[in-house]
Amino acid sequence: MGFKNLFNSKKILSLLAVFMLAGTDMLFAQGTEAAGAAATDAPKDNGLATAGYYILMFLVVCFFIGIIGKVFRVYDLTQQIRGKQPMNWNNVMGTLFLIFLIAGLYGVYWSFTTHGSMILPSAASEHGGVLDTMFWTTTGITMPVFIITQILLFTFLFKYRYNAKRRGHFLPHNNTIEKVWTIAPAIVLTVLVIFGFFTWQSIMNSVDAKGQPASINIDITGHQFAWELRYTGKDGKLGKTNYKLVNGTNKLGLDFTDKASFDDLQADTMVIPVNKSVRLNIHSQDVIHSVYIPHFRVQLNAVPGMPTYFKFKPILTTTQMRAKLDKPDFEYEVLCNKICGGSHYNMKKIVRVVSEAEYQAWLAQQKPYLTDKLKQKLHFADAPADSTKVQGNRLALNN
Repeated sequence: MGFKNLFNSKKILSLLAVFMLAGTDMLFAQGTEAAGAAATDAPKDNGLATAGYYILMFLVVCFFIGIIGKVFRVYDLTQQIRGKQPMNWNNVMGTLFLIFLIAGLYGVYWSFTTHGSMILPSAASEHGGVLDTMFWTTTGITMPVFIITQILLFTFLFKYRYNAKRRGHFLPHNNTIEKVWTIAPAIVLTVLVIFGFFTWQSIMNSVDAKGQPASINIDITGHQFAWELRYTGKDGKLGKTNYKLVNGTNKLGLDFTDKASFDDLQADTMVIPVNKSVRLNIHSQDVIHSVYIPHFRVQLNAVPGMPTYFKFKPILTTTQMRAKLDKPDFEYEVLCNKICGGSHYNMKKIVRVVSEAEYQAWLAQQKPYLTDKLKQKLHFADAPADSTKVQGNRLALNN
């Protein structure tokens, strides 16, 4: 019989033995690692299983499903041999579809109640409210359609499963139905696309209006695995950079032949004033990263050799957001939203939104990139006190 042949198959038994041995090796390895961690007071295992464990569990589940299928098949053949009514597989499949529908609807409910509680609070930036409106509009249209179509799909599969006593009604063509299910989705998608297009245009095509203060210019450069920040000095300009000048002391490759770079400031925390336009100049030194500040609805890729920028205006200070969320230790963060390597999770920096007075006080305490050590490296440690008067050819040295 088929059930017997399954267990007599040498290939199946060999494959199962290999995976059982692999699982045993993983268990022994985990035990050894745990013992070593206890001996050296290393951080405890976080309990996350390895990919091999999940693969093994998936194959075991598939194996047992195959066994159950073979058991039903043997039972069905036995019934036929005994001259009894065989299993009605159409009823079985129809019932399974109905069970799958109920389980799926519960999964949707669980996802909304569990993951819905993890959703971000309302946006803390001026443009973020428009993005939230677009998100909820799209969700409000597509989610009911998804739920209704799935209910109809699986209910029809159950209700109209094959029955020898019932003839099916074939409807090969209906112009009205085809027009409805073509035109209606086309109209909805067109509205959503146009809404998204104009929203994107309004966010990305932002320019400083005449008579208004210029945006605060901040360079953010990604590399494996950190973000580097650069602020303008008193001149309000950022100096040029050159990737050929990057070294241990000049990590951003600032080109000091450009006098605007003399007073550029370095910072470990991104501090920005509330209700002021901020321009992030985005760079990458190695692979593709992605600047992601979720509470401000800011995200844009950092691509090597292709500088980009993103402008936004924060409307809630860190203190206000802490009070709103009732979290005294809350901090905005800039993260990397691209899987850029093994230590990708380390790419984060604190973003702190403060008042204008607090911002100016903080800015006055930041140190320039042109440190004494870098001056020695560039061979102009004896430069006059007013470095802006130094000749450019003396600053171009990088050897």
